[in-house]
Amino acid sequence: MALFHIFLVAIVQGITEFLPISSSGHLILLPNLLHIPDQGQIIDVAVHVGTLFAVILYFWSDLRGAIFGLPRLFMGRADTPGARLALLLIVSAVPVMVAGLLLKITGLNDALRSITVIGWATLIFGVLLYWADQTGKTVRTSEGWTLRDAILLGMWQVIALIPGTSRSGITITGARVMGFAREDAARLSMLMSVPTIIASGVLLGAEAVMTADMGLIRDGAIAAALAFVAALLALSLMMRLLRSVSFTPYVIYRMVLGVALLAIAYS
Repeated sequence: MALFHIFLVAIVQGITEFLPISSSGHLILLPNLLHIPDQGQIIDVAVHVGTLFAVILYFWSDLRGAIFGLPRLFMGRADTPGARLALLLIVSAVPVMVAGLLLKITGLNDALRSITVIGWATLIFGVLLYWADQTGKTVRTSEGWTLRDAILLGMWQVIALIPGTSRSGITITGARVMGFAREDAARLSMLMSVPTIIASGVLLGAEAVMTADMGLIRDGAIAAALAFVAALLALSLMMRLLRSVSFTPYVIYRMVLGVALLAIAYS
């Protein structure tokens, strides 16, 4: 695989994974604009591993507590902040894991991966994000996250299985509807991404590793490193900007991207 191709895919995936602008929409648009082939499952897994390490590093102070809280949780206790966070993250990931597995078994996930679906999803859920961001109250913080919130946000996350929706975008939308402040909504969305990315990475990786060779493994390592750097920079910038800027710039960008995808789909 050409180094330039690896670079493009890794940078695009790394930047768009955590921004509410749909990474799938960009990865569909990329080969259509540049006439390059699909990167394949090995690279998909690699860039997801890179973005996973980026969010773990950025939110390490939170996730460290959740990791150390797992033993208590496994003993049936959620009586420490870390164990409680671990419980909430696991609960929030269950709906999308079950729904994702059902889509894969039935083959519906492939049926949804059309430019038309991604284009409309990019537009529709971009408008929904704008509405939620403009009308949602800012009365709650991520420290007040409850088991009920985790279940509800987990259900919102299921919608992200529609390509073009944006996993971060739809969970931020749900959190804003529930009254979380912008920065706290983004923080919850990013923390929720960890078990979700791990689950999808294990599922994809189990299939991909069977067909891997040394060349693909090398390409995957490069892609993971590049995606890690891009994701960490994008995540840091977004969290910093949310202290003073709304999600409107991302919504405008989604409108442009959605129109571009639909123009390709209907051309």
